[in-house]
Amino acid sequence: MSFRNRPEAALARILPIVLVCGFCAQTVAAPEIDSAAVIQGIDRSVLHRDDSVLSYAVTEHYTVFRNGDDAHPAAEMSVKTTYTKDAGKNYQILSESGPALLRREVLERALENEKSLNEPANRGHVLITSANYGMTVEGSAQVDGRDCFLVNIVPRQNAAYLFRGRIWVDERNEDIVRLEGVATKSASMLIGPAQVVRRYAEADGLPMATHASVTVSSWLLGPTRVEIEYTGYAITHAGSSEQGMGGRE
Repeated sequence: MSFRNRPEAALARILPIVLVCGFCAQTVAAPEIDSAAVIQGIDRSVLHRDDSVLSYAVTEHYTVFRNGDDAHPAAEMSVKTTYTKDAGKNYQILSESGPALLRREVLERALENEKSLNEPANRGHVLITSANYGMTVEGSAQVDGRDCFLVNIVPRQNAAYLFRGRIWVDERNEDIVRLEGVATKSASMLIGPAQVVRRYAEADGLPMATHASVTVSSWLLGPTRVEIEYTGYAITHAGSSEQGMGGRE
C-alpha cells in the first residue's frame, strides 16, 4: 500500500482542514456584546419615549385573582387612563365588580400609586435609565420572537416605585420588551413588595405597555395577583396635534 493510500495519510490530509474549519467557526462566532453601548441605547430609547409623548389615552382592564384561583376573578375594573406630560395621569372608571374592600385595597390603591409615580416631580426618578439603575448586560435571549439583550437592573437608591430584577431590550433599537422585578418598597404596610412582570410593544412608533402582572401577598387578602391589559392607545407626540391609534408590531 502506498503512503498516499494509507489511513494515516488520509488523516494527515483531513486534519488540517478540520483545524482550519474549527478556527473559522471560532472567528465567525457571535461578537462580544458592547455593554456600554447597550446601556447608552437603553437610556436613549427610554428618554426618547419620555420626551416624545405629549399625552396619551388608553383603556386599562384590571382582573384580580386570589389564593391561586385563576378561573374565577375576585374583582374586575375597566379604566380610561389619560396621561399628560406636564400633569401626570388621571383615571375614569368605566366599570367595576367585586367586593368593595378588594377594589379599594388593591385596585384603587394601584391607581393611586400609578398616579403618584407619574407626577412630573416623580417621573424622572423612576424611569428605567442608568441614572436610576445600575445595569449589567448578561447576554442575549429571544422574547416574543425578538432578539434581545438581557440586562440585570438594580436601583441606585431604595426608593418607592423602583424594581430589582431584569429587562429584555430589543437588539435592534434597545426598546424595552419585557420587565421582571420586585419592588424595592411596598405600596402599603398591609401588603408585601410587589412582584411585577410587564410586556411592551410598539404603539404609534413608541414602546408602550401592553400587559402587566402584579403579585402581592398580605395578611388581610392573602396571595393576590392582578392582571392588566392595555388596549386602544391614542398618542399625541410632542410637537404634533395629531393622534395615532395602534402601531406596528
